Amino acid sequence: WRAGRRSMALAIQAKVSEVLGVDIHPAARIGGGLLIDHASSVVIGETAVIGRDCTILQGVTLGASGKDKGDRHPKIGNDVLIGAHAVVLGNISIGDGAKIGAGSVVLKPIPSMATAVGVPARVVGRTQEVSAGKEVDSALHFVDSYGDVNGMMMLPGGGPGAGVKAAWSALGV
Repeated sequence: WRAGRRSMALAIQAKVSEVLGVDIHPAARIGGGLLIDHASSVVIGETAVIGRDCTILQGVTLGASGKDKGDRHPKIGNDVLIGAHAVVLGNISIGDGAKIGAGSVVLKPIPSMATAVGVPARVVGRTQEVSAGKEVDSALHFVDSYGDVNGMMMLPGGGPGAGVKAAWSALGV
């Protein structure tokens, strides 16, 4: 792409998308150490930027909102974790060390070291990992908020492990 061989880059991208079910535009800028875990249905747009040591789970979209022209895709910082089926839209930034919860729809910037969940996504706490993108842990016990007791999230009516529905309910989502 950068060498001006756009037709070749787009042909390779089309074949990768067809065979692997992953759509990464050849102009997207991706830092070293990216892990795309269970890569099916991942979409990364043309002007997206992904920093170093990030983890993206299955079904994630880094896309345009449809409101902008030119530079229209998200800018993801270093050491970011983006949960399964999360959607990040528009020319917004996700700060270093942030975590985006599964199924979230992010339409506004997320600060560094924040955990954001929901539709639309909102910040619910601060990450505790030094490097959220490398230290993948899908449990909520690394979020310093909402009833954290001895490193375990205590949920109403069942304590640790009471289920995803209870976790979302406890977070007010």
